[in-house]
This record gives sequence, C-alpha cells and structure tokens, in this order.
Amino acid sequence: MAAIQTSDRQAKLSWDSYYKNFLSSVNADLNETESERKKRIKALEGDFEAWKKYYFPKYCSSPSADFHKKGSKRILSNAEWYESRVWARELAKDTLCMFETLYQTLTGVKKNILFISNSADKASELLEPYRIELTKNERIINDYGVQQMPGSWAYGDFTTIQGASFLAIGADQSPRGSRNENIRPDKVIISDIDTDQDVLNTDIIEKRWKWFEKAVYPTRAVDKPFQIIWLGNLLAKDCCVARAMAKADYVDIVNLEDKNGNSTWPEKNTAEHIARIKSGISTAAYQAEYMNTPLTEGSVFKEMYWGKVPDLKKFKFVVAYGDPAPSNSKNPKGSLKTIFLIGFLDGVYYVITGFLDHVTNADFVKWYYALKDYIGDKSQLYNYVENNTLQDPFYQQVFIGLFANEAKEKGFLGIIPDTRNKPDKFSRIEGNLEPLNRLGKLVLNEKEMNNPHFVRLHDQFLLLTPKLSYAADGCDAIEGGVWIINQKLAEINPGSIAIGHKSNNAKRY
Repeated sequence: MAAIQTSDRQAKLSWDSYYKNFLSSVNADLNETESERKKRIKALEGDFEAWKKYYFPKYCSSPSADFHKKGSKRILSNAEWYESRVWARELAKDTLCMFETLYQTLTGVKKNILFISNSADKASELLEPYRIELTKNERIINDYGVQQMPGSWAYGDFTTIQGASFLAIGADQSPRGSRNENIRPDKVIISDIDTDQDVLNTDIIEKRWKWFEKAVYPTRAVDKPFQIIWLGNLLAKDCCVARAMAKADYVDIVNLEDKNGNSTWPEKNTAEHIARIKSGISTAAYQAEYMNTPLTEGSVFKEMYWGKVPDLKKFKFVVAYGDPAPSNSKNPKGSLKTIFLIGFLDGVYYVITGFLDHVTNADFVKWYYALKDYIGDKSQLYNYVENNTLQDPFYQQVFIGLFANEAKEKGFLGIIPDTRNKPDKFSRIEGNLEPLNRLGKLVLNEKEMNNPHFVRLHDQFLLLTPKLSYAADGCDAIEGGVWIINQKLAEINPGSIAIGHKSNNAKRY
C-alpha cells in the first residue's frame, strides 16, 4: 500500500509544540556502564508502570488510576486479545495505548501495527506521536537503539530498524496484503472511527462494520497471536464502538465521573476541573462526550417541539408546578430544583417559562414570585408544589419560614401541595407526556430556546430512559403540571377526558 503523503512542512508545523513540551525531559544518562544499563532496562521491563514513567515522564505527570493499571495488565498479559475501551475524553485512552504498543514493539512482542481511524489523515495524525517518540526520545534510543529506518519513515507509514512496522489507514481503505516481510498484522488499533455525523446514518455504520469484519480482521495470521483494541466514545446506540462491545473479550467503560458523581481519575481531573467543563457546554454535550450517554440513546422522546406561545390573556388559567428537591448536590444524577409554568389552549399544553437548576431553598422560593410577576394579571395563576419533600417536618419548617420572609416584602403567595399518590416516575412521564409530545400537543416556548433552564429541560427529555440513568426532575414537573391542568379541566367540564384517568370512552388520547 502506498505511503500516506503529507508535506514535511505541514507535519513540522503540527508537531513543533509536541517536540518542545514532551521531549525536553527525556535525556538519557550517558554515564551508566553497560551492565548498569542492562540491569535497569530489565527492571523497567518487569514493571510496566515504572517503564512508562521512565520513558514518557512528561505524559505521566499524574499518577495512574486503577483502571489504567488494570487495562495495561490485560493488554500486556494477553497476546491474543480483543478489547473495547469506551473511555471518556481526558482519560488518556490513546496515550496509554501508545505506551502499551511501544512497549510491545520495543520488546519484540508485536511487529506489525495497523492504526485505523475515520479517515487516513486522522489515523496518521493519531499515529504521529509514536513516530516522534521513536525518532527523538533519547531514552528510547539509548536503551533500544536508533529506531528510524532510512527510506521507511514517512508520515503515517514507517518501519523501525528493529523491524516493527506502523501503518495508518482510514475507514474503508483496503488493508489487504499488509505485511512486514512475512509477518501479517499482529495488532490493530481503532481510534475514533465513529463521527457525530456518521452515527446518524445506519447505512454508513453497517458499511463500515462490514469493512472491518471482511477487510480488517482477516488481515491477521490465523495461527499467530493477534490483538485488536477499540478506542472511542459511545456516540450512539448503534455505532461501530457499540458493535465492537458486543464482540470483544473485554469491554471497559469508564466515564469522567462515576455513578456517585466523583472523578474517576481525581489525581488529574478534580471536581473543580469537571465543574468548569460542565459550565461551558450543554448537559447533552457533556453526557455524550464525557459520560458515554449519547443523545440518541433516549428511548422515549426522540425530539421535542418548540413553538410560539399564545398571548397569556387567552389562557383561562396557568399552573406553576415546582419540586423543591432537597439535594443541592453537584452530582449530575442528583436532583435539581425546578418550577415550570404551563398553560392549556385549544388542545395544546404550552411550557411557557420556568427554572431548572441546582440552587438554594431560598432561590427556589423566589422562583415562585418571579413567575407571579411574569403572569401579572394576564391570567389566573395556580401555584402547586410536589408534596413528597414537604411531608418531611424539617422541610415544612424551612419552606414555611422562607415563604413567610418573602411574603413580608412581596405579599402572600398561595401554594397548593400536590397530594396525589404518584405511580412510578418513568411510567408517569412516559404514559402522560409521550403521547402528547408525539402528537405535537406538548410545546416548549420558542422564545426560551436559549434559556439554560429550558436547555436542561430539553436535554432531560431526550435523555430519558426506563432506568432513569439521568436526572428527570424537569420532565417530572411538567407531568405534574399537566396532571393538575387535566384535573381542573375535568372540574370545569366533567365530560372531558383527562390524561391519567380512566374513561368510559374506549378511544385513547
């Protein structure tokens, strides 16, 4: 296969900073005796953690996490192996794979490496750090000899003097016939082969997977140990990474945070670092990039409807429904306080405005007054609150006091507790809201599309699954408000059909 061509100038511009930042501290000790050098190398090769820290000190600025150590042990202990590493961004999946692969090639365990990504350029870019380390790392050169093979050292396609070859391949390119002398590929690394755009097209995923199974995997020798390592995020329910997970000997899923909201690599990624990332992107983007929870995984609400809300004076009444969830946790799965204003007109439920965030109890109380000011005298406002929390005597005292303090300045505000004996949260949201959404009868105010509180609400709907793997407090509040509206409509017109109530009419709403 012809070498992948990229100009020397372009490669130099791309990697000047790499040379400066990552190779400045890898000078070799030239005062060692030969016996001291051999003894040191043997000791390092017997301890991979020590080996990678010695040869790549700038990369190893933070201690390895437990999942790093276990991952390397699997790779280095199983010459014949198929693993899918579904590690989030900032967890060093590509970097650790480079350490492991260079260890294997420098010690003679692996000889022919194929590196695959979504395009030839991307594969070459991801492979370039390997070539630079083998070219410039003085500690590698001192201990394992000069690596650069004259005439066989191109960007994306190079072979070491010791006989280890590396070839970058883009998705759908033919790897057939790839050999290093008589050695077929004995390790394949597939990194970031799925793209956000590609996973929207099942035909592309199907074609790419068939290419992998028919063109890539069979490049191996049947009788020789072969490794295949998939590196990537889970971008969709059906993507190449997801399909590899079903075939792999081992699947390792590691998110930026664990199920309790703690950093999985706290030595590097602190809670403050993670909070900063969350503040800069949407919840949906964070879940997809850092928590392996793609938007396409939502199994109930595929999309939400945005539209124009009629003049508030046209609504007979509106309902503000709030949930004062007691948790102030920054855990993304923890409860958020929420209140949304909902109106009903001509068969459509409108989510007019509202709030959804981690705030104090005092802020939650102020939200009710903000909605009161928003409505003014345009429509009759009914204020409701989820009653489960307020059944706790402690929270009764807290909220009674807070509302009393606010009333001194802004006047009395009547709040009605929702005393309904509620069924399962997911069942309520799915059963009462999904039909409305599917029929275009649940509309989010288009003027609030860029409001962070509405962005969170929108994301919660799209991320809703039966397991409730992500917070659904906003969805729950909308369901509560819709249910209250239906009760009031039934009171006004007893013959009407109310969502959530049985009817003699066999027609389903």
